[in-house]
Formats: sequence, structure tokens, C-alpha cells
Amino acid sequence: MAANDFTIGVEEEYQIINPETRELRPRVSRVLPKAQENLGDKVSNEFFQSQIEIGTPVCRTLAEVRAELARLRRGVVDAAEKVGSRIAAAGTHPFSTWEGQPITPKPRYFELHTDFQQLAREQIIFGCHVHVGIADREEALQAMNRSRPWLAPLIALSASSPFWLGAETGYASYRTQLFARWPMTGTPHPFASRAEYDECVADLVAAGMIPDASKIYWDARLSSHFDTLEFRIADVCPTIDEAVMIAGLCRALARTGVEQHRRGDPLDAPRPELLNAAKWRASRYGLDGELIDVHARKSVPARAMIDTLLTYLRPALEDSGDWDEVSTLVRETLERGNSAKRQRWAFAQGGRFEDVLDLILAETVRGL
Repeated sequence: MAANDFTIGVEEEYQIINPETRELRPRVSRVLPKAQENLGDKVSNEFFQSQIEIGTPVCRTLAEVRAELARLRRGVVDAAEKVGSRIAAAGTHPFSTWEGQPITPKPRYFELHTDFQQLAREQIIFGCHVHVGIADREEALQAMNRSRPWLAPLIALSASSPFWLGAETGYASYRTQLFARWPMTGTPHPFASRAEYDECVADLVAAGMIPDASKIYWDARLSSHFDTLEFRIADVCPTIDEAVMIAGLCRALARTGVEQHRRGDPLDAPRPELLNAAKWRASRYGLDGELIDVHARKSVPARAMIDTLLTYLRPALEDSGDWDEVSTLVRETLERGNSAKRQRWAFAQGGRFEDVLDLILAETVRGL
């Protein structure tokens, strides 16, 4: 096992908020320089000027992940407050419109807009990406193959985007639906080898669909810049506890996949139609309905599916020393509800989306 195997890096995309109206505020040009004074290149801009992104250093333990997320969130929050803004972590903004949102003036963002037009203009969404270090690229590919059946429960746990353009969407993670419209998203099909993966990327480049592998946005992918398996499935989590939970689960998925491959365990590769159904169900209902157990080929209560996930990952979580923390955080999420449920509760109290934003703002800084 390589020294950098199963390290963790987390990227989070945040909303820049007007503290008076609670609307999205295109102020990254003012917030980013302030944040970079203390955080350097660990904070950057994103597609829209009302977004800002952080990325942790390479972490070896969940305790390091927690400490770095707290440090980086605090740095961005403080920078925003110095220029009269706030920072919120949720998969969508409950009521701000995409119309009139200025794009960050960088060539790559203008190119995305030119290529994808309305899809790009509506891309006001915020995700959490977890990188898990796997030095052997063949093993990383096989871990990606084996993680596919388990991605949908991560949506259910992290769902934080029930509202869109001032409306109840009926989805726990509407961000998942918005992102699914892009051509290079979704759950990848299994690959027999790294060579086959590289051939697929080369074909897409040759066809003029993408310039390079970095423009593949699958739910799980081999990073084009790091020796990592990158999980891109989750909504950004309002609380640090939830972000740590998702990071721990992703690492356990990667580790389990690698160890199964090394043992020569057969690969269970459910049909893509079933995986798509499981993903949709998780996006629609979150933890408040039935999810699809793709191995058993049946619908089960969400709690039962999450229990199955924990059972599957327990050996890897115990090997990493993460079982107690991650299992506790999962149980707490099941008890209090994911962010989508909490946001709906906040809206139900007075019918005000501003109250939803106040909840998200408070949870974003909890634990800092």
C-alpha cells in the first residue's frame, strides 16, 4: 500500500449572501482577495461571482478534515463579513434566480457558457467533492467500479437543495436533477481496465466533446490532476459534521473497493437503468421515503438502506479508526433529518424563505 493511499481532500462550494435580503450576492471579487490573505490558494472562485470554493490540504485523518474545514470556512466567513456579506453552504439557494447572475470573467467560464448556453446560465448549484488518495491508477479505477452501487445513499444523506427559484421542488436534492442535464454527468459505466478508461476519455476528446479529462463530471471519476478517486455526488453540507460524515463514507467506499479488488472478489455491476433509478429515488425522497437496494433489486426504507451501507463499510471504517465517529454522525443525521428536511421545517414555521437562509447561515458556522 502506497504512503498516500486513502488520504482525503474535500472541496466545498459556498454561496455569497446579502445579509439584508438573504439573496445571492455577486461579491467574489471583494471576498476572495480578503480570504486569500490568510488562506492562499486553498480558496478560489467558481463559475458565478456569487460563488466561492475552498479545498482542504491533503488530510490523513477525519480529525484533520474537520480541523481544515473549520479553518477554511472560518477564513471565508470572516472575509465575507469584512466586506458586508455572509457565507452559506447548501446545494441550491432557496429563492434567488439565475437570471442576471454575472459569470466570473475567466476564459474557461466564458467557454462553458458559449458551449452550454442555458444549462450554464442556470448552473447556480453548490456541491461537495471528496478526493481519496489511491496511488495505483488501476486500483483507483476498480474502486470506482465497485463504488457505483453505493453512491445514491450519499445523495440521501447529504441532500440540501429542496427549494429552487422560490418554490418547493418536491426533491430533497434538486441540485442532483439540475446537474444531471449536463452531457458529461451521471454514474459511469464499469470499465475493465485503466486502459479502457483512458480510451474512453481519448474518444471524447477526439470527438470534440471535451478538451481533456478534467471536463468529465461523473459522480465518481479518476482525478485528472491528483492520484485520487474523486466523489462528486454530494450536495454541499451545511454543517461540518455532515461534511466529515460524507468524507468518511467516501474514503471507506474507496478502501472497500480496493480491498475487494485485491482479494479478487467478483464485481457486481448492476444495470445502469437500475443505478439511475436509485439515484433519482435518493434525489427525490432523501431519507424520508424508500431507496433502492440495487444489489437486492428492491425498494427498502431509507433507514434500512443506510444501515446496509454502514454494514458494508464497517470493516473499512474500523480499519481507518473512523467507525465510531462516522456511524454516530450517520445516526444523528437519521434522527434529526438531512438538511432538506431541516430547511422544509424552517420554511413551515412562517412560510418565509428568509428563515430558511437564516437556518443555513447558522449551520454553516456551527462548530467553527
